[in-house]
This record gives sequence, structure tokens and C-alpha cells, in this order.
Amino acid sequence: MNIDPSLSAVVTGGASGLGLATVKALRAAGAKVAIFDVNEEQGARTAQETGALFCKVDIMSEESALAGFEAARAANGQEQVLVHCAVYTKGGKTVSKDKATGGFKRLSTEDYAISAEGVLVASYRMASIAALGMAGLEPDEDGGRGAIILTSSAAAQDGQVGQVVYGSLKAGVNGLVLPMARDLMDLGIRVNSIMPGIFATPPMLRFKDMNPAMWDALNASVPFPKRLGKPEEFASLVLELVRNSYMNAQTIRIDGAIRMPPR
Repeated sequence: MNIDPSLSAVVTGGASGLGLATVKALRAAGAKVAIFDVNEEQGARTAQETGALFCKVDIMSEESALAGFEAARAANGQEQVLVHCAVYTKGGKTVSKDKATGGFKRLSTEDYAISAEGVLVASYRMASIAALGMAGLEPDEDGGRGAIILTSSAAAQDGQVGQVVYGSLKAGVNGLVLPMARDLMDLGIRVNSIMPGIFATPPMLRFKDMNPAMWDALNASVPFPKRLGKPEEFASLVLELVRNSYMNAQTIRIDGAIRMPPR
């Protein structure tokens, strides 16, 4: 699939972090891009800086998602690419000490369920809406109509203490990939996921000044290169997955060879 001004893409979570780097890379390659994000101020600023379109979208809401796709398609045409980076999740151990009582407490079913909405259900929501639109496109020379790229995590395979929610649900995102790719194969729509390790996104960068020792330890924990991943490296892999039409039904780690210990 060529990335040029004829290509339209949607990037969820495109106002910051991995999503922002992806927006910039797609725009630099010439594609039309719609940013889906709940952060209106940051999203609008990013759109102005990159020449992308901003649509305020809450991935937890079917109504909001459908409205976002409608607005993006009205401005940029039917998207051929969806890159889903946005996420909402809570955390905690399955059972942990309760400081208030001195006993134990469990992670609530409600917290797990709302996280499932923000990770797994949202991934299906955005991918399936995009796929329905892509199905009506004219196929390219390979019979291709679109590419869907979901964001999983190295935690899907190396879930640490306190990551029972995030790790299991990101594993679920990987679990979507093969059956969805097979569902969509006759329509020429490819589905892949990326499992980033520790990347220098805003939540991680706060340690650089707040806790330099932890920042240094995080960098040292990566086998090679001994640093956190750059969002631009994630974006580079996204572009390859778009361009390379033989990449389908893959769950790919990008992590500097790190394997997470329990803690």
C-alpha cells in the first residue's frame, strides 16, 4: 500500500505519545490524517501543527466513535488505514494489602470491566467500524482495501505484578488479530498489532526529572540499545506495516529485546 496524498488514515490517541509520532510520520509521508482524541486542546494544537484533522472522540462511546469516523470521512474520504493507540485502563493487583483495614482487598470486577471496555472492546469497536468503511473501497493491485494496526504491549506477554488488567487485556488485543484478519481476508483488509516495550512517552518522561535514578534504571533495563524506545521508532514500524502488503495477522514486539521480570 502506498503512503501518499491519496491515502487517508485515522490515528486514535493521536494527540500525544506513540499516536502523535504516528500522525507526524504519516503526514510527512503525504497521507491525510484524522486525529481521534479526547484532549481537545492538545488535539487541536497537534492538528494545526501537522496539517491533520482533529476529531474529538471518546473510544469508550459507540456514538462518539461513529461521529468521529463520519467527520473524518467527510473531510478526508474513507480511511484506508486505522492506527489505534488510544487506551483507558485502571490498574492494581488481583489481591493486595488494604492499608485502611490492615487486611486484604481485591481489584474490583467493576475496575476490570471498565478497563476491558477501554482496551479490548475499544480496539474491536474502532477496528470494526473502520473495516466496515474500508469494505466499500476499490481494491488495489493486490486486492487490498485497508490496513488496521492495533497497539498491544510487551505486557501482553510479560505482564508484571500489578498488571493483571493491562497485561491480560493487551493479550486480548493480540488475540483479536488472527481471527479478525481471517474474517477480513476476503475483503482485502489486513490486521496487525504492535507490542511496544518501554517507550519515552509523556508518562515515562516524567521520571527523567522527578526521579533520575529510576529513569537511569529504566534505560539500563533494556538489553540493547540501552535506552527507552523513541516514539518515532514505533511510528516507523507503523509505516512499514502499512506499506508492506504481505504483513498480515502479525503481533510484533518492538522493545530492544527486553523481557519484563515479575517486578
